Amino acid sequence: MLLPIYIYGSAVLRKESEDIAKDYPELDKFLENLWETMYEADGVGLAAPQVGRNIRIFVVDASVNADKDPSLAGFKKAFINAHIYERSGDAVPFDEGCLSLPGINERVERPSRIRIRYADENFVEHDEEFEGFAARVIQHEYDHLDGKLFIDHVSPLRRTLLKSKLAAMTKGKYKAHYPCKLVKK
Repeated sequence: MLLPIYIYGSAVLRKESEDIAKDYPELDKFLENLWETMYEADGVGLAAPQVGRNIRIFVVDASVNADKDPSLAGFKKAFINAHIYERSGDAVPFDEGCLSLPGINERVERPSRIRIRYADENFVEHDEEFEGFAARVIQHEYDHLDGKLFIDHVSPLRRTLLKSKLAAMTKGKYKAHYPCKLVKK
């Protein structure tokens, strides 16, 4: 089932998310809906807060970049109760966008490597290192779990230049080809 993606200005996007237990109600169905929603919206990642739930879950399919980086072939993962505990490497700039901020793209610098602990969809625990594009997408989605957005990483000048677009978005003025929702409470 397609879930509406919450748009910038929705309070759920700025709240810190909580870990869940293995017996979280209908977890399999929720993950299936996250994947379906992400693919329908042409995303490479989607976090639970983006669909209105402040729980520490996100999904990533970085295989779209396998032509540039063969290590990304088949890179499709669910991250449950994710916690990044190390960031390293050079800060690498890259143009990022977000399904919760349709039509806005900005250059964001992020560390090139991360270490993260998480559980997969079967609640098997993992402790892994990722680098390059995979690390970037994971960091972007992980930020949602902490109530952060990619625009929080741009310079104050760029944020000032985005102010009118963001204000318009909070008033429902945006275009997206996928179901969206704006909830300010």
